Amino acid sequence: MWRLVPPKLGRLSRSLKLAALGSLLVLMVLHSPSLLASWQRNELTDRRFLQLNKCPACFGTSWCRRFLNGQVVFEAWGRLRLLDFLNVKNVYFAQYGEPREGGRRRVVLKRLGSQRELAQLDQSICKRATGRPRCDLLQAMPRTEFARLNGDVRLLTPVAVEGWSDLVHCPSQRLLDRLVRRYAETKDSGSFLLRNLKDSERMQLLLTLAFNPEPLVLQSFPSDEGWPFAKYLGACGRMVAVNYVGEELWSYFNAPWEKRVDLAWQLMEIAEQLTNNDFEFALYLLDVSFDNFAVGPRDGKVIIVDAENVLVADKRLIRQNKPENWDVWYESKFDDCDKEACLSFSKEILCARATVDHNYYAVCQNLLSRHATWRGTSGGLLHDPPSEIAKDGRLEALLDECANPKKRYGRFQAAKELREYLAQLSNNVR
Repeated sequence: MWRLVPPKLGRLSRSLKLAALGSLLVLMVLHSPSLLASWQRNELTDRRFLQLNKCPACFGTSWCRRFLNGQVVFEAWGRLRLLDFLNVKNVYFAQYGEPREGGRRRVVLKRLGSQRELAQLDQSICKRATGRPRCDLLQAMPRTEFARLNGDVRLLTPVAVEGWSDLVHCPSQRLLDRLVRRYAETKDSGSFLLRNLKDSERMQLLLTLAFNPEPLVLQSFPSDEGWPFAKYLGACGRMVAVNYVGEELWSYFNAPWEKRVDLAWQLMEIAEQLTNNDFEFALYLLDVSFDNFAVGPRDGKVIIVDAENVLVADKRLIRQNKPENWDVWYESKFDDCDKEACLSFSKEILCARATVDHNYYAVCQNLLSRHATWRGTSGGLLHDPPSEIAKDGRLEALLDECANPKKRYGRFQAAKELREYLAQLSNNVR
């Protein structure tokens, strides 16, 4: 989490960074032979680097041929393993090319967790299977809950995985059938029946669902069908490949006003699409920050690039089961906390109400309004509007009501009017 550092601590921080950089340069000189070797070698063809040896305690194998054939290559500094300690999130940029296509395109590679989180995953599997922190994962996986659906099990059911992650905090059978039918790490995708998956594929699916369900979100709600997520490409071992979208939304924080208005309009449209759609799935974004969105360099389209924390509620099931207060509109509570990108929500309520304003609240509070703070800045994406718009006061009023409503159900109306107003300002009227 980035925070504004006070002046004295800021100077200390810069000194520490310079010292770290100096130490790094010394290490690079001392390790120059291995440094040169790592620069020249394509480690993405190495099974152990991809952690393919840990399957089925992995995320899939659909892209292994591409990796092992050398079609995926790290970009520049990504080749230097010495710099991995700086890459806490384990996210890399690479180039991918198909021989018959000619040319290459940029892709993003993710291990879906930090080194510490992945190590904890291994220990957890081993302890559950053997009682010891280390073991042979290949032998251990069939003795864990990830193998509970092996054999002649017909369906992935809510009782088996409910609460494993945000994606399945309150899963419906309809959602789980969609996850299985669209699972990309099998040759026989297209069927919602688990029995059509190999045991190893079932274990990979369940492990992904529990550890970091982002690949399953991207597969189940694909960009090809108009969903605002990055495109899932495939996996090999514990390396997942997704399409590179563009620069983070943060890099547009000081873009020209017209550009920022267009981006803000798109963000509100995303909030609307994920809340109300023909499929009657509400996809609630539980982690909203400038780093979780990116902007296409050519089409200027805003896309969600971090989908780990997405809760999916089945509105059709809510209307069918009618839990207590299911038809009472739910207003998210404004949270004026002292941290960056914080949100206040109840997963249980998100799962039990048919009409919820969470996505509008998250986008307005954390990205657009004056309450948004990120990397020591404040004011939100729509900071410093032109004088005529600031004087009019309508934009500020709508942003404030969307982030911290003063009227009952005020956020619902403010979000609607804000979308329309931003569309007019950006000439995106449809």
